[in-house]
Amino acid sequence: MTLAQIRQQFLDYFAEQEHAVVRSSSLVPGNDPTLLFTNAGMVQFKETFLGQERRDYSRAVSSQRCVRAGGKHNDLDNVGYTARHHTFFEMLGNFSFGDYFKREAIHFAWTFLTEKLGLPPEKLWVTVFEEDDEAASIWLDELGVSPERFSRIGAKDNFWTMGDTGPCGPCSEIFYDHGPEVPGGPPGTPEEDGDRYIEIWNLVFMQYDRAADGTLAPLPAPSVDTGMGLERLAAVLQGVHSNYEIDLFQALIRAAGAIAGQKDLEHPSLKVIADHIRATAFLIVDGVLPSNEGRGFVLRRIMRRAIRHGYKLGIDEPFFDKLVAPLVEQMGAAYPELANAASHVEQTIRREEQRFAETLAQGMQLLESALAEVDGQVLPGEVAFKLYDTYGFPVDLTADVCRERDVTVDMAGFESAMEAQRQRARAASRFGAAESAVAVTEATEFVGYAEVEGQGRVTTLIVDGDIVESIQPGQSAIVVLDSTPFYAESGGQVGDTGELRCGETVFRVTDTRKQPGGAFGHHGSVTGGRLAVGDVVDARIDSARRAAIMRNHSATHLLHAVLRETLGEHVAQKGSLVAPDRLRFDFSQPEPVTAEQLAEIEQRVNARILTNTAAQTREQSYDDAIASGAMALFGEKYGDKVRVLQFGEFSTELCGGTHVQRLGDIGLFKITSESGVAAGVRRIEAVTGLDALDWVRGAQARLDGIAGLVKSSPDEVEGKVAGLVERSRQLEKELERLKGKLASSQGSDLASQAVEHGGVATLAARLDGADVKTLRDTVDQLKNKLGTAAIVLGAVQGEKVLLIAGVSKDATARVKAGDLVNIAAAEVGGRGGGRPDMAQAGGSQPEGLDTALDAARRWLQTQLATEADA
Repeated sequence: MTLAQIRQQFLDYFAEQEHAVVRSSSLVPGNDPTLLFTNAGMVQFKETFLGQERRDYSRAVSSQRCVRAGGKHNDLDNVGYTARHHTFFEMLGNFSFGDYFKREAIHFAWTFLTEKLGLPPEKLWVTVFEEDDEAASIWLDELGVSPERFSRIGAKDNFWTMGDTGPCGPCSEIFYDHGPEVPGGPPGTPEEDGDRYIEIWNLVFMQYDRAADGTLAPLPAPSVDTGMGLERLAAVLQGVHSNYEIDLFQALIRAAGAIAGQKDLEHPSLKVIADHIRATAFLIVDGVLPSNEGRGFVLRRIMRRAIRHGYKLGIDEPFFDKLVAPLVEQMGAAYPELANAASHVEQTIRREEQRFAETLAQGMQLLESALAEVDGQVLPGEVAFKLYDTYGFPVDLTADVCRERDVTVDMAGFESAMEAQRQRARAASRFGAAESAVAVTEATEFVGYAEVEGQGRVTTLIVDGDIVESIQPGQSAIVVLDSTPFYAESGGQVGDTGELRCGETVFRVTDTRKQPGGAFGHHGSVTGGRLAVGDVVDARIDSARRAAIMRNHSATHLLHAVLRETLGEHVAQKGSLVAPDRLRFDFSQPEPVTAEQLAEIEQRVNARILTNTAAQTREQSYDDAIASGAMALFGEKYGDKVRVLQFGEFSTELCGGTHVQRLGDIGLFKITSESGVAAGVRRIEAVTGLDALDWVRGAQARLDGIAGLVKSSPDEVEGKVAGLVERSRQLEKELERLKGKLASSQGSDLASQAVEHGGVATLAARLDGADVKTLRDTVDQLKNKLGTAAIVLGAVQGEKVLLIAGVSKDATARVKAGDLVNIAAAEVGGRGGGRPDMAQAGGSQPEGLDTALDAARRWLQTQLATEADA
């Protein structure tokens, strides 16, 4: 029995027991922002179990796609080294929401395993929670399970909890005995960690509500949550010990072996690749993309681990994307979304693999050399860091390779080197590491809180990383003064620009940044005259630019406070930019901010501005400032003494930046965008003052333009546009109706072109100008008209080819729609999939459509002739 057949038999069995068949939810949990990935079948029903959601059924069954490769549930490092660990797996489950309970759940499980699947009872071992006499009686007295194959186990393994509080209850687990030739003892014994007895099904009986003090109260509606690993069950039914020996994995392993030219199909790297392509493909299907944080980072780790194992097998060119097609062959029928997104998945994998290829080749060479010189069993942390920092080789891959050589990585040393690198990065300037790394012993006094002009003495001049005594006209340099009104970039606020003057000498400042040692570096170039160490200069900032920056910085503080007021105390700053033309604020927030919330936030900020509250600043110790209610900002490093900025009761933060004297100076505040930048992090961008006025004027001009186009006044434009949109919808419906009518008439015309082979009417034709729906409707029309039939229709849409294949139900045993559509798709550079009676494909070579249809005709003739002869 194949894995696909087992999955279907499970779903069918419980459907017969009046369970609603519920499709697998996304790997990205839609109802639990605290969970990295969907890792169990019950995740999509969590709110139902908690009573927060009602469904129109009380019994459900599903085969849920799961990933355990990050966060609390992480099996990534074990994949390839064990028989049953996977990053991606399918969990079969049946669920009762206050309907049936222990008796029915146990009977369902035993009947399915022993009667439907035919597993011998003497090969099964049952466990219950040690205090659960009710479940024990059902197993032993009602079903007659042998006491010799039954055990009671404590809460560690046989009592399930959703959390520290909430629904919980005892478990009953079913194990399969692989036989005495496999090491290991029964569950609950000291030898249970062996591989002889393998858990295949866990029945959870949620019957209590646990309070904060640990007391258990009976739930008003006890429920059932079960989970059975599909891959484990397939291994049992296919008579193999390792999950990697089942039909699905063997197909993927053979495909990977063919790419690698590897004849040893037991090679661990092939297992890693076969496992990782499933997790990779389905994560991409569910909207996760490779990145350096969150879910995207886990995906990148999985992909790069697979690519590294391909390299280990001798594959020196991109290959991982080539396994998408074999995966679609295995799982596309059960998960059409995989087949539909196959091209996107391949492209995503290919881009990531190309990006990683050079890093991998160079990193592996360097790592091999380092391992050859290891004295003992530990790779020094600084070596791992050099691979990561200089060559971009991920430390988890370094650890993975080392593990294969029985070598560990000195992670403490790695983290120490990493922290030193962070310190260097904080000191880096836009003019390059060499210049910015120059430490200056004499700190700069900042006088820019109150002044926009001042005098300072040149203490240091830096050119191309070297300290010099003077600079000439045209030279770019960093000028350090003993005193300056120029603000150096910090806390998200950009550095000041302006000029330094000394007689006829002018130094144009394009940026101001901090140097190691506390000095302020004025970056720019000499536009006239000569500047030398010891010269006294007049320092003058661009005051209009500074004023715009101050408006945006003070508005950022107001925005932060209002976000916490409006959205909740969970809001915390995750990054910011305060520039003269805009402000950007990143903050923790699990979901998008709605349009209504944004309008309220904007209104509240402007209301605060209108109070014209004066800014108050004070210096105090960090501890005292925090104790007084001041908020410390994300990513900032504070000393013992801090500067506290307060606007009335609205906002109190630690901040060393420059700000308006009164909130009214901000003028107008206007939000221009809201977006997501990472998992759980949102971004708001806004403008203030004259920039906000310009934005509003621009919006008004666009509104006036739209009003002119629809021949309306700005006040009436919304109604006029709504009417046009509605008319467009009606026209689209009429177009659909006409397309359907066209399909019907074309179907009648095309029916006459059908050719009979072996009692099946066959047709392969093109329907120019048709879209997918028209092609589908036409195929249905033809099937109804022709009776027993196999049909494939194609159309060109722009630069793409659309193909639809349909086979009447009584002919699917002889011809599968998926096979038929792929015969044609192969000629137009595409691939597809679907059900036995209806399948769809696309292609990127319109010029090959006629050839594709000819290929389909020949294949049908040969296929049906062969079937007839047989």
